Amino acid sequence: FVFGSDVAVGVKVSSNGSDSKKQRLDESPPSRVLHIRKLPNEVSETEVIALGLPFGKVTNILMLKGKNQAFLELGTEEAAVTMVNYYTAVTPQVRNTPVFIQYSNHKELKTDSALNQRAQAVLQAVSAVQDGSSPSSDPGVLDLTPPPSPVLRIIIDNMFYPVTLDVLQQIFSKFGTVMKIITFTKNNQFQALLQFSDPVNAQQAKLSLDGQNIYNSCCTLRIDFSKLVNVNVKYNNDKSRDYTRPDLPTGDGESTNKDHSLLGAISPLSAAAAAAAAAGRVALSGSGVSGVLLASNLNEEVHKPWVYGDVQRVKILYNKKDSALIQLSDGNQAQLAMSHLNGQKVFGKVMRVTLSKHQTVALPREGLDDQLLTKDFSGSPLHRFKKPGSKNFQNIFPPSATLHLSNIRDGVGEDDLRLLFSNSGGTVKAFKFFQDRKMALIQMSSVEEGIQALMDLHNYDMGGNHHLKVSFSKSTI
Repeated sequence: FVFGSDVAVGVKVSSNGSDSKKQRLDESPPSRVLHIRKLPNEVSETEVIALGLPFGKVTNILMLKGKNQAFLELGTEEAAVTMVNYYTAVTPQVRNTPVFIQYSNHKELKTDSALNQRAQAVLQAVSAVQDGSSPSSDPGVLDLTPPPSPVLRIIIDNMFYPVTLDVLQQIFSKFGTVMKIITFTKNNQFQALLQFSDPVNAQQAKLSLDGQNIYNSCCTLRIDFSKLVNVNVKYNNDKSRDYTRPDLPTGDGESTNKDHSLLGAISPLSAAAAAAAAAGRVALSGSGVSGVLLASNLNEEVHKPWVYGDVQRVKILYNKKDSALIQLSDGNQAQLAMSHLNGQKVFGKVMRVTLSKHQTVALPREGLDDQLLTKDFSGSPLHRFKKPGSKNFQNIFPPSATLHLSNIRDGVGEDDLRLLFSNSGGTVKAFKFFQDRKMALIQMSSVEEGIQALMDLHNYDMGGNHHLKVSFSKSTI
């Protein structure tokens, strides 16, 4: 089947424009030639080729510019089947526009080389990079390939806080479909290769994120295009992931079905992701997640306000006084509190924190709570996160021995603060004022002492309407 000047002749295009998945997939049996429809105007060959690259070698392409369509030929039918199956589950996008992909009724593309010169030049350059050789040195050919690779090389500077593969996936998937990620350490720096389904998405991510911090004043992203146009992932684990192939082994005998969600694993790493989420930098949605936590194994004598969200209500369980239901403002705050506080030692006991199945904590009817086990804090002046996008969200860190103090009253010196914090039952190891003396860092001898001091002294009245603000710090003195 040779395409002459009337390139669309003999091409089966659904005339009624119906886009139902069933019809698209039933139209033709599997073929290594794919028919792509509803492409945005002015789309380039490279952008269409990029849709197929993660699945294998692209051997031919034909653009039907006037019809916003294209044909893409892959090296094998198996690669085409993998691609169609993947894009049945994940909507393919070019320039943020959904496109439709189906098998063509052609088994191969025979294109008129004179008409399809530009596409052949693009293919030649792309496959040369893929094969590791250098593309044709003819400058006329190279000028045809300005769109860059779908693969970004990411270096993270000032990494005072761990960054995981999941965190990168969350951040970068705002810009398009992330297909593969590999993380590694090179020259003592954490680096990653991250492959989008489309070079345009890679370009948008680079423009938006290069130079940005993942967390407040640390973990700076340095982003370049990689020389590779395809990343080869052998294993799905916490160092590398191919999202198009969930069947890959983990390479360390673990099951691949490990829960990689931020709720599944509670560790400093998922805490980092939750902190980034609270800072509004990661698209981690708390919607649909309960804002109520169940905290257990608490010291029965002590119930204090928390620092990872605005507590709305607390209910101590009637028949289990070491457990409480704690309602926060939303699901994000609940996730954040859980990831930071589960497993921490508070007043000598290891606290357990899980998401509750309750959506809210109900207030008891008047006169029925004679032990005062339920308390409403919704109007509390102590809430730290009342304003949406508050800077406080960017200063949320895991429990630490070092505390950040702010709103220190004029005339209060180092000795006063050391004494105040020693009286909370701990040992002050170090102290440092900031230049303006309104803020300081104070280091206790353990994380447990840090937690205790924060609970005792956050909002401490220093007189003259000055309430001391205490939060965990990522710094050390």
